[in-house]
Parts: sequence; C-alpha cells; structure tokens
Amino acid sequence: MTAGAADRIVATGAARTELRRLQAEHGPLMLFQSGGCCDGSLPICLPDGELALGPNDLLLGDVDGSPVYVDAELYERWNRPALVLDVAAGAPEGFSLGGAAVHFVTRTAPASER
Repeated sequence: MTAGAADRIVATGAARTELRRLQAEHGPLMLFQSGGCCDGSLPICLPDGELALGPNDLLLGDVDGSPVYVDAELYERWNRPALVLDVAAGAPEGFSLGGAAVHFVTRTAPASER
C-alpha cells in the first residue's frame, strides 16, 4: 500500500451518518474509490479486509474509523484531488454495502473544504 496522501478525503454529515449505520450493522468497514469497471467511479464500501489491497493502493485517509483507498495511478491521473465522500439517492450498484435509500459518491472538494 502506498502512503502519502492521507487526509485527502473529507465526508459530509450525511455520509458519516450512513457510514456509522453500516458500521453498526456490519462491523469495521473500508471504502475503495473505484475507477470504472462494475461500479463506475463510485466508492465501494465493504467489510474491512474483504478487498485485498495491492502495493499500488493508496490510503486517502480515514472517515470515522473506516480507511478510504484508491489506486495510486488513478489518483495521479485525476491530478491528486481532495475528495468529499457523500451520499446520493438510490441503492448502491454492484457489491458495495448500503441500504435501499442511498449509496456513496465522491466529488472533488472545493478549495474551502481542503
């Protein structure tokens, strides 16, 4: 796992609320910012340790005890943005944990949130 970008992610109150709800239901969690494939560019929420991390996976930071990772090359291609974890209406696609009402999304943080 590549180090160095810790604290490059912040979360909205709604994202923290959903994350805490999922932690209470599933225990420790991790998030991985997808770069395409099955979940488009959505963050995938999984039980901590369920996704094997590789040497090129970068820790962006921690949200309420849940680490958030991204592929380091993808993060470089995106010009190393500060990201905001949020929720949007609708159930998650693919194999991400979530409820029927919301799923996690990320957006680039405005300068005021960095």
